[in-house]
Formats: sequence, structure tokens, C-alpha cells
Amino acid sequence: MLQVCLNGARGRAEHERLPLTPAELAAAAKEAVAAGAEDIHLHPKDDGGADTMEPDHVAAAVTAVRSAVPGIPVGVTTGAWTGADRAGHVRAWSVLPDHASVNWHEDGAAELADTLLERGVGIEAGIFSGTGAAERFLAWPRAGRVLRVLAEITDTDPVTAVGSAVALVEELAGRPILLHGEDDAAWAVLAVAGARGLSTRIGLEDTLRMPDGSPAPDNAALVAAARRLLARRVRRS
Repeated sequence: MLQVCLNGARGRAEHERLPLTPAELAAAAKEAVAAGAEDIHLHPKDDGGADTMEPDHVAAAVTAVRSAVPGIPVGVTTGAWTGADRAGHVRAWSVLPDHASVNWHEDGAAELADTLLERGVGIEAGIFSGTGAAERFLAWPRAGRVLRVLAEITDTDPVTAVGSAVALVEELAGRPILLHGEDDAAWAVLAVAGARGLSTRIGLEDTLRMPDGSPAPDNAALVAAARRLLARRVRRS
């Protein structure tokens, strides 16, 4: 499965086509799905462009994207930087995403994950390399109930990130994994995911550059490039 991560915690200054508003997210999602994305991860934004879990903003973003790409799962972030009382926001959501990422190196991850399960929202368990997140997640009694594990490689060196990716995947063996990297290592880690037959993701959250190092025009261009690279991996296997 190839997921598109449309915006992340970035701002418009980092990329002129970074989608922020519900209408922009919807348009970017439609283009990315046409290019081959099968799942969507997005960060709802407030009126100032900051990440938020506030119910009205989540409802607006998720509803707009669902209307643009019916039948495609839509997920959101629950990162600690979105504000206080994250579990309270989840309880107040009027429109539920299909899934939400929970970062297990952050305080309150277990409570937040329990709340999502109570509301019927799938969980992407975010396990950052170089942290104790994997151990904390695996000790959670409901670890077997997550939708998948989001194995996030924080090493941005494209050479050493490969080893970090292999090590984290082996630590999480036996669970459904979506493996991805970021910045300069995004494409190297995507190649590892392709070689191992794992789900992966690409988008302006993870990288602003194409595989050849040139600036990425938009999310759809990144997805199309990822599809080509993954197809080559399949033909070689």
C-alpha cells in the first residue's frame, strides 16, 4: 500500500503548493490518488496554518478530502504539538477519520490510543527510530489491535538510514508495517520498503525533493515517482 502524506507540520514558506485549507487538501488528495496513492495522511490546520486536532478543523479537512476521493481511507495526526488534551479532542470529534497516527515516544500515547479505539478510529502506531517507542508500544496491552505500525526512520542520511530501517523493521517483525523515511533519506527508505514488500508513504510531509534531487512540484509528482520506483522493484523480484 502506498500512502500519501499531504502536508505534515510544514508551512507554506517551505513549499508554495503545500496544501493547508480543506479545499487545498481535497484538491491535492484527488491528484495524488489519480497518481497512485491508496491511502491519505494529513494534518488539519487552524486558521493560522498550525496543526490542530480541534474538532471543527478536523471535520472540515476530513469531510473535504472524503468528498474528493470517496472510498479512500483518510487519516490524521495526533502529534503532541497539536495542543493539550488530545484525548479530549478525540472524544469531541464529530467527524471521525478512518485512522490516526499516535507517536509512542510522546507522553500520553497509551491514553490517546485507548480513546481512539473507544471511538472506533484505526491507529497507526508511530514508532520513531532512535527512541524507546518500540518497547513502550509493545508493552501496551492492546498493541495487537492497531491498524498498522508506522515505522518512522528519523536518520536523514540516505546511507545509514537503510541500516536503521532494517533494524527497526526487524524489531517490529510480525506486525503490519508501513515504513518510511524523511528528507534526504525518504527515497532510500522507500526502496527498503519496496524490497521487503512493505507498505510505505511519500508526500510533501516527508520530502520536498524528487528522487533525482530536484524540487518536487507537488504531492502527485512524488506519488507518481514512488509508483515508478516500486514497480521496478516488483519487476526485479
